[in-house]
Amino acid sequence: MPENSEKPTSSPADTVARARRDECARDKTDTIALPAHVAGSGALDQLVNTARDYASAAASDNTRSAYAKDWAHFARWCRMRGADPLPPSPELVGLYIADLAAPQGQGAVKPPALSVASIERRLSGLGWGYAQRGLPLDRKNRHIASVLAGIRRKHARPPVQKEAILAEDIRAMLATLPHDLRGLRDRAILLIGFAGGLRRSEIVSLDRHKDDTMDSGGWIDILDGGALIRLRGKTGWREVEIGRGSSEQTCPVHALEQWLHFGRITFGPVFTGVTRDGKRARDTRLNDKHIARLVKACVLDAGLRPDLPDAERVKLYSGHSLRAGLASSAEVDERYVQKQLGHASAEMTRRYQRRRDRFRVNLTKAAGL
Repeated sequence: MPENSEKPTSSPADTVARARRDECARDKTDTIALPAHVAGSGALDQLVNTARDYASAAASDNTRSAYAKDWAHFARWCRMRGADPLPPSPELVGLYIADLAAPQGQGAVKPPALSVASIERRLSGLGWGYAQRGLPLDRKNRHIASVLAGIRRKHARPPVQKEAILAEDIRAMLATLPHDLRGLRDRAILLIGFAGGLRRSEIVSLDRHKDDTMDSGGWIDILDGGALIRLRGKTGWREVEIGRGSSEQTCPVHALEQWLHFGRITFGPVFTGVTRDGKRARDTRLNDKHIARLVKACVLDAGLRPDLPDAERVKLYSGHSLRAGLASSAEVDERYVQKQLGHASAEMTRRYQRRRDRFRVNLTKAAGL
């Protein structure tokens, strides 16, 4: 190029591409580092690694993965509109969530509108994404808060609750399982999930012993009176006590013992895959989606809710139906159910109780009317 020629100006596309490269570079930067004015040393560098590990453990792998996808979606949305996601712009975020609630669409295919809960989750993901880059997002800014308030007012609807699987339903579902190794495993999954009021992610995260694997979410101790499960939750560790049942056919602890014995599970994940011939348990941990598929398949095979078409019956039930089933079936003081489910408030527990007597405490009569 001649010396007197002018340097070409960057096009908008070049600017967006450069911003994207800068963003990727920032993504790879460690979020925990020594301040610039602090001289490094071996001890301090080691503490940086320790602090980074603790920061990574602040959220579960599933949460971080979901937040990363939320951030990637927002960054792509910005690029398609010639905007830069950095630095944080409340006005831009407000436009983004408005588009999520009422998509404008690109071409003939318009993406589906997201629910209020999904939009709020996306906002949490954006807050996480900006925090990873040392840039706070003010969700209380009027450009975000007012748009979100309007979305809630216009689009909010009651949460869709999954049907609870009750004790009689569990018995019918167990009867559909084969009497082989795979059937022993699935029988233990259903009964432990129901009696423990466990989430599907909690079921598959269990190890046989403490510290068996790096991705463990808890472990099981089998005692004379039942099984004691220790789970890692959002606020720390909690214990779930599962007592023995009234018969071996429906006892969750007996079902678990049978699976552990015949599956030869002495170390590592409790619930694993089974070989094609059904004769040996694998070493690999089950995915939590297996719980949902198992519940739906057993619901169909057991003929639950025969008044509905198969497609609607499948939609009614999920892995969460086991958790709701315990809350709805256990005829005990509400506080015991709350402790078993690990809820911080009784109000959250009541949302899971599909058959509770809402008017057991009648304040109208108590007031003298």
